[in-house]
Amino acid sequence: MSMAAALNPPKTFPSKINLTPTFPAPPTTTAVTFKPNNNFPTLSAAAAASIPPPQQQQAAPLDTLLNSTRKNQVLDSIRSTSPFNCLSETNLHQTVPALTSKTRGKVRDIYDSGEYLVLVTTDRQSAFDRVLASIPFKGQVLNQTSLWWFERTQHITANAVVSTPDPNVTIAKKCSVFPVEFVARGFVTGSTDTSLWTVYNKGIRNYCGNALPDGLVKNQKLAENILTPTTKAADHDVPVTPDEIIERGLMTRADYEEVSRRALSLFEYGQRVASEHGLILVDTKYEFGKAEDGSIMLIDEVHTPDSSRYWIANSYLERFQNGLEPENVDKEFLRLWFKNHCNPYEDEVLPEAPEDLVCELSWRYIFLYETITKSKFELLSSEEPIHERISRNVASALASLK
Repeated sequence: MSMAAALNPPKTFPSKINLTPTFPAPPTTTAVTFKPNNNFPTLSAAAAASIPPPQQQQAAPLDTLLNSTRKNQVLDSIRSTSPFNCLSETNLHQTVPALTSKTRGKVRDIYDSGEYLVLVTTDRQSAFDRVLASIPFKGQVLNQTSLWWFERTQHITANAVVSTPDPNVTIAKKCSVFPVEFVARGFVTGSTDTSLWTVYNKGIRNYCGNALPDGLVKNQKLAENILTPTTKAADHDVPVTPDEIIERGLMTRADYEEVSRRALSLFEYGQRVASEHGLILVDTKYEFGKAEDGSIMLIDEVHTPDSSRYWIANSYLERFQNGLEPENVDKEFLRLWFKNHCNPYEDEVLPEAPEDLVCELSWRYIFLYETITKSKFELLSSEEPIHERISRNVASALASLK
């Protein structure tokens, strides 16, 4: 077996099945105005008057998501790559002399270069605290989506980014990472054990220090955004209250209050940007660290399809009022598929994700990147093995940083 083959293990898929979503067409004469502190999105009466004539009207986000020339182009590119050329694993410590150690996360492989960390975003798809599948172009989407947000949120908080030598790679400053993830939520939804709807549906009315009223229903907008922090225990996330965070010495009160303020500001900003592009940022998570000089920095990723849940805005209200699930642009449908076909928390071996589902998720990640950034995602050629390309770019970048 060649080095390239060993570093990029092949991935095969079962025979093709049809999992194409069949959503109804969204309303075309109304728009949703998203306001952080309202109980629900409200219909804007002025929006109808501002809609251009049919021949000039741009395609609604859902139309582009479900059926468009661009989608066909992307799917053709994905299917023409054999076997999808996914980056399932990296071993840069074997190919880049400056890297001394490797830490394997759910999605990222992290390498220590001495002064900096090299973060490689792979195509691994994680949920339920385990890897479910590998999704073509996913690592590139996540890395480049985060970079877009990092650049545009510096007015809210500093971040750890030093350089980006490769579409899948970020070189970052070292820092002391707070052992707490800050999960920001604007809606009562979700399917995992720690999701807000799951715990609320069990009767819990005080969650992570947030008092929740009776009478909420699934997918309802909260009166205001909240934080539900978690910390790690073994291999899963554990919800914690602000008091527990401070009492256990995970963070000082001053650090917790400052990070909480930044997290909520980031979330409100992300919601505003998403709303301007026909999306709802439903929930997301943030991680922060402290630099040697004591400054607090945003790390990891920002508002990506992996760390966030997005819904289509202009059909949310109608579907909510009719008791239907929102149309989403994230990995929720992958979570639901696994929950319907196995016990993803307990089964030792999981079923293989169907090919059509994998391709659809890859397209949705790319769609979200293009919708948010208003730029065309570059579908990189597979002529050069991904691992070789990354090794070359990282080695060059580290040499220039000396």
